[in-house]
Amino acid sequence: MPDKTKERITIIRPEHGWVGINFSELWEYRDIAFVLAVRDIKVRYKQTFFGAAWAIIQPLFTMVIFTMLFDRMTRVPTEGIPYPIFSYSGLLLWQYFSQSITQSGNSLNASSNLITKIYFPRILIPISATFAGILDYIIAGLVLIAMMFFYQYSFSFLIIFVPVVLFVTWILATGIGLWFSALNVEYRDIRHALPFVVQIWMFVSPVIYPSSMLGKYRWISIVNPMSGLINLHRMAFLHTHPPDFRGFLLSSGIALVIFFSGLYYFKRVEKNFADRI
Repeated sequence: MPDKTKERITIIRPEHGWVGINFSELWEYRDIAFVLAVRDIKVRYKQTFFGAAWAIIQPLFTMVIFTMLFDRMTRVPTEGIPYPIFSYSGLLLWQYFSQSITQSGNSLNASSNLITKIYFPRILIPISATFAGILDYIIAGLVLIAMMFFYQYSFSFLIIFVPVVLFVTWILATGIGLWFSALNVEYRDIRHALPFVVQIWMFVSPVIYPSSMLGKYRWISIVNPMSGLINLHRMAFLHTHPPDFRGFLLSSGIALVIFFSGLYYFKRVEKNFADRI
């Protein structure tokens, strides 16, 4: 008689050459992405006194400091927008972006125990790390809404572009996170360079100043995908100037290139993670 207790064994071998993305497999393991995202949220605020309030404290206090430095002391022009709400509307999106690429870039090393013990699509680890920051964005966004009422800004139809901007920012952050996370396995210097890159990137983005201040260096705003996203995000809430859809489309195109190149590079080197991590 055949042995009915015999288990089915699946042998997983690394693929060679240019590896494609198995989207059906990613969908099959989607629950793991959700579990990892929930884990990241819990770990972030575990044993903290203020808990989720840190999502508000960080951009709020940063806005206060920037207001003192760039509004009261240096008088940065803000195109008629009160500086506190001008800077906070940029910091809100930037906080999500910076936290996403930082968490995603370090996610593989932080999950080394999972990678070496069980099989699932490794790409879900850096992708799930970008989901956790959405909750922080929503919580911190309540402060921006309160500031809109304080400064007497009403909502307009442009508010519908906020989810679109957030989605494109997620695409950009995920693509960069895939690049950095894969490189971080091979070169541990990435862990030290990543915070520096994020800090420099913020100061070349129109977070605390308008793009018009760049003058002859306006090309920085053109090649920086966060410029178009921050500008449209700010105008979607404050609607003081016509939205720059041209800059947004350019930023979206750059984000897609980074995203798909990050996907394929990650899959190309994924087979070496368990040996090198």
